[in-house]
Amino acid sequence: MTESVKDIEIPRGPDDLTAEWLGRAAGVHATRVGVEPVGTGQTGATYRITVFDHAESTSGTYIVKLGAQDIQVRERVALGYRAEHAFYTRAAETLDVPVPQCVYFDISEDAQDFVMVMSDCAPAEQADQIRGCSPAEAALAVRALAGLHGPRWCDPAWLEFDGVTMPLASPEFAAGMQTLAEMALDTTLRMIGDRLSTSDREVLRTSASMVARWLTMRGDVFALLHGDFRADNLLFDGDSSQVTVVDWQTITIGLPARDLAYFIGTSLTHDDRRAYERRLVETYHAALVDAGVTDYDLDTCWNDYRLAMLQIPLITTLGAAFAAGSSRGDDIVVVMLERACAAIRELGTLDLIAAE
Repeated sequence: MTESVKDIEIPRGPDDLTAEWLGRAAGVHATRVGVEPVGTGQTGATYRITVFDHAESTSGTYIVKLGAQDIQVRERVALGYRAEHAFYTRAAETLDVPVPQCVYFDISEDAQDFVMVMSDCAPAEQADQIRGCSPAEAALAVRALAGLHGPRWCDPAWLEFDGVTMPLASPEFAAGMQTLAEMALDTTLRMIGDRLSTSDREVLRTSASMVARWLTMRGDVFALLHGDFRADNLLFDGDSSQVTVVDWQTITIGLPARDLAYFIGTSLTHDDRRAYERRLVETYHAALVDAGVTDYDLDTCWNDYRLAMLQIPLITTLGAAFAAGSSRGDDIVVVMLERACAAIRELGTLDLIAAE
């Protein structure tokens, strides 16, 4: 990967993604490029660049990720841009999680502007958060998750890793996060109006009131977390035999099962989660063992999975409150929170936290 070349400016928008810029930054020879947006662009702006040669033939495609086009959003999520830079430049090669090849990365000193050029994983396609993953896709995803957590399970070096959006929580940090979680929930509920039931709202308010306690539980078991490991951040090939994990702007240090619960609880339909969650937890645990994790039995993994369901309302409401809104984004928030509340009730998560 080529990193920040001083005399190459960071593009601010799609008009800056020229053939000349791509050639200087990533060593890609092109006479011209085609640029088209990809995704909804809530916390960043992503584009597919098609490279054309002298004969006007297509010679390849790349994915380019920039900061959000709204300057206020960039200011709010700059920590996430810094986190993604830290992941690709200082962590990815030490893990066994499938990610796109990063060709070029640059970030400004204040982290509000950044650019990342990646290999295009097409014809792999993004999963659909609202429709959810199939059981086969979910099994691939939890194995990939074990490839993130397992190789450096409880590695003390993570405690000094300064690129994360949230460190392993101290009591003081956890108290601050609870205040933020309660504010974010209020903002989210105002944003989505009456689209959630009264019982779901009660679950969410109780969950937010337990964030400080929850964040400091199980602090002896930790790894690097993706933080937003869900269907929309996964690319699957056509026959669901391969998955690629994208969007590393929310990396965190914490209980690994938080990623697992967040994925299963948000990225499967209610019926599929109920039918397959135990099997998926077993698949994840077996992959951890294959990665060399010891002293972590399946029963403990299952209880951690139940406990970790608070990851969903915490991250979902923070994202809703601080990212740029969109119609599909609002629909996703509602679906994720509905699925979360059902899982929290059925798994007894709040009682489990209260009993600790």
